Amino acid sequence: MHVSTPTGPAPGTRARRAAAALAVAAALTLVPAVPAAATAAATGAATGAATGAATGAAPPVDLDALFIGAHPDDEAFTLSTLGQWNEDHDVRTGVVTVTRGEGGGNAVGPEEGPALGLLREAEERTAVGKAGVREVFNLDDVDFYYTVSAPLTDQVWGGDTLEKVVRLVRLTRPEILLTMDPAPTPGNHGNHQEAARLAVEAFRAAADPEAFPEQLREEGLRPFAPARLLTGGARGTSRTGPDCASTFRPANAAQNVFGVWSGRTSPSRGRTWAAVEREAQRVYASQGWAGFPDVPSDPAQLGCDFFTQVDARVPFPAPGSAAAAAPTAVLDGALTRASGTAPLGTLFGLRTSVFDVRPGTPFTVEVSVKAPPREPLGRSSVALRVPEGWQVSTSPSTGTTPKTATSPGPDATSPGPDAVPPGPSTTSPVPGAVSPGPGSAGLGRLAAGRSGSATFKVTPPSGAALGRARIAATLTTEHGGGYTDRQVEVVRSVRGAQQPLPQVAQYEQWIAETGVPQLRGLVTPVLTLPSGGTRQVGVQVTNVSDAPASGTVRVDLPPGFTADRTQAPYTGLAAGSTTTLPFTVTNSDPTLETSNEGGDYTYTLTATGPDGTTTSRPALELVPATTVPQAPAAPAVDGTESGGEYGGPALDISRLWEGTACSSAADCSGTAKLTWHDDTLYVLVHVRDDVPGTRLAASDCKRHWRTDSVEITLDPRGTSENTSTTFKTAVLPATAEGPPCHLRDADNRQGPGEETAPGMRVASNVSAGAYTVELSIPLAVLPGAVDPAHLGLNILVYDSDTQDRTGQTRIGWSTWGGVQGDPYRWGLATLPAYQPPPDRPTTPPDPIIPDTALSSLDSPQSLEQSVRVHVPPSGPASPPSQTARAVSATAGHEAVRVTFRAASRGQAHLFVRDDGGTAGSRVVPIPTKGTTTVTVPLTRPLGARPTVVAGWQSPDGGTAASQVPVR
Repeated sequence: MHVSTPTGPAPGTRARRAAAALAVAAALTLVPAVPAAATAAATGAATGAATGAATGAAPPVDLDALFIGAHPDDEAFTLSTLGQWNEDHDVRTGVVTVTRGEGGGNAVGPEEGPALGLLREAEERTAVGKAGVREVFNLDDVDFYYTVSAPLTDQVWGGDTLEKVVRLVRLTRPEILLTMDPAPTPGNHGNHQEAARLAVEAFRAAADPEAFPEQLREEGLRPFAPARLLTGGARGTSRTGPDCASTFRPANAAQNVFGVWSGRTSPSRGRTWAAVEREAQRVYASQGWAGFPDVPSDPAQLGCDFFTQVDARVPFPAPGSAAAAAPTAVLDGALTRASGTAPLGTLFGLRTSVFDVRPGTPFTVEVSVKAPPREPLGRSSVALRVPEGWQVSTSPSTGTTPKTATSPGPDATSPGPDAVPPGPSTTSPVPGAVSPGPGSAGLGRLAAGRSGSATFKVTPPSGAALGRARIAATLTTEHGGGYTDRQVEVVRSVRGAQQPLPQVAQYEQWIAETGVPQLRGLVTPVLTLPSGGTRQVGVQVTNVSDAPASGTVRVDLPPGFTADRTQAPYTGLAAGSTTTLPFTVTNSDPTLETSNEGGDYTYTLTATGPDGTTTSRPALELVPATTVPQAPAAPAVDGTESGGEYGGPALDISRLWEGTACSSAADCSGTAKLTWHDDTLYVLVHVRDDVPGTRLAASDCKRHWRTDSVEITLDPRGTSENTSTTFKTAVLPATAEGPPCHLRDADNRQGPGEETAPGMRVASNVSAGAYTVELSIPLAVLPGAVDPAHLGLNILVYDSDTQDRTGQTRIGWSTWGGVQGDPYRWGLATLPAYQPPPDRPTTPPDPIIPDTALSSLDSPQSLEQSVRVHVPPSGPASPPSQTARAVSATAGHEAVRVTFRAASRGQAHLFVRDDGGTAGSRVVPIPTKGTTTVTVPLTRPLGARPTVVAGWQSPDGGTAASQVPVR
């Protein structure tokens, strides 16, 4: 590890790193108080078989940063930053991948399921290696299909995924956690949301001895508290070029966003880090990324990787300061130390008594400081910085709090010669904040391992601006300064909000349960409304005060919308309670644009309470609507439209929703018609397409987005939160063998159409520059009876102009980014006179979700890493009484004989490896303890440097890995 100084990098020390990690474990924010003994042990090397401390084996890899994502390639747009950190500061980063992406497409071969997972893992290891990242930890959860639902993801992954993330954090001890966007913003993959939520929860849980105590009790692990937690990306604007970080303006001015410019040239690679990152991204050929274009050669056209801070337990650069725009901004306080700042290992935290603060109502702020275990801070003080006009007073309880010094970790030594000399604080005041005065407090002298705290009373003025505000604190010590802050939200006693979508409501509930209110409000409240239609819009009124409240709610709709009333009263709303006031809203101008062409139709919602009014700007989104007529006779499903078969209107399905815009109507455009007869829906789709995509084999009729295809989506009741309760079918107009094929994907039951939609028929007619597909869908195959007044419907076209099994353009009827996974944004179809059979259930059956994921025990890549970094390949490590290992291997003519020594019965996963990959494998049950010889057949002659890598699973589910050379 290197420590940044004004004169360049200086040699780092394990002592400084150990002291920093050990001190951070005594978390001051977001972590409940823990016993001194547990805190002292927070980041020491774990004991037991998991790390080898009890057996004399090497401890697990000690990471500096850990990225937590859902699939291989999720980290691909942060590799410019990870590479810079590694090259400039020797930062060792690991990547956690919850799944191996088995549910994704494959542009390079027929592999799917576990075989595809093995392929994508190899791609990821190669890609991240270009940024100096060597460790990829797979959690072996299933990648089932594209969904935008975090609740469905949580349901499928199960409750043990957080436990696995916490185990990895406790084992590898990263000071910095990086992750994805946890919010259900439109189109955000539900797996990405869930991976980010796991990271947020693990930031706290890994430090809490009450969380997963069996890891401490049975596995010998110890709590560990990462120093900083950030999500990738940011909401705001910036310029490209070297000042991209300093010119970033966050949408929420109280948020801390840090940028790392991708236009810097790597000395060892001779090109910009953006170019290195693009080279790495192209490794993901299975996902169609091999054809990614070059990045601009002009560095001034290259932007930043941005990171938004969620939480920190250590000082960090103040917003607006030069340090906040430096490439080390995310590392400072945790891994690097800028001149004039407090020693690494200093804890600096700020907590407010409430998040929602009210004008004129005081609240308390506690600022806590703790010196590193073996380095004093000396005479110290803190100053609180608040927005202009806010009042601050110091509580009489302020002062040093004597505590038992934390015991040093096993690798802690005295500070080395690279210690930064004392200097003035380089932190900057909060923009618009008052100068310190009454908000200052002395903490006395803080010896090594000692803590001090100050409590302040803060009162916003009666005229305080509503919205987010920053409460900040600066630290001054004899050995350097520091900065930290927290967000609060200034609110009235009553607030009104448009009713959230189910997944947004679940997100807000998760925020409350997890205790991260700073992540609230990241999703614009939207509801959909059919073009020319009506729906009920609920306004939720919440009383956040401590007394009953009465008032009114008013809605001011944009032109083209009307409501049954513009104002509604509420009376006697109890403190802390919420009530919903219904408004019936109508799209009175059906000529308004629908879908992404119309966008959000925002309106003003005003809630009036005892102390004034608050306004919010939710939105309505129009989706297209159609009436599906009844046919006098069943159309012939032959791929052509005969006179009178389809009496309904032609739907325009030419609007872009993802990908490259069509260059002309001839490039990609289409229309669709629908009708129904008896209990069957008929759909006819005409598509203009001047360049045919790959003709896949009929046996490869899946992952339809890889080539030309038409997708029909149906939500029987129009109320589905995710696609697991819908019907989604796709038709490929032609296959390598000629005829079309059809399938179901990402819905209640996936697979070949003949198996999953019995009775469904498809036909196609392919000509030069166009094709037509026609299909009949028995409504009995839908997951539940159709509501003829509220059938969710969408028709989507996937256009590929290449032969490499990649798509370029997606067009359709109801068009939004990620709409294939968003039933609430599908269009509305009504079927006049249709009545489903009375015995057909309205409740959908339980979905069939793919549940086959590659196990790390069946991945030789994962097993080899496990041997190298001393981290078990999956789950907890086998205890010494149940572990096993390969002890020798001897090559024969067509097989390798492996001697295996086991302390109990279990299962061995054996792979013969050489420079060319895997030359043979075998999974063998080991019935009893002792020494066993296993023969592994070879599939080809052995190459250079052959070894056997062995995975082991003991009876209780623990794992181990070992490796021996082949003689």
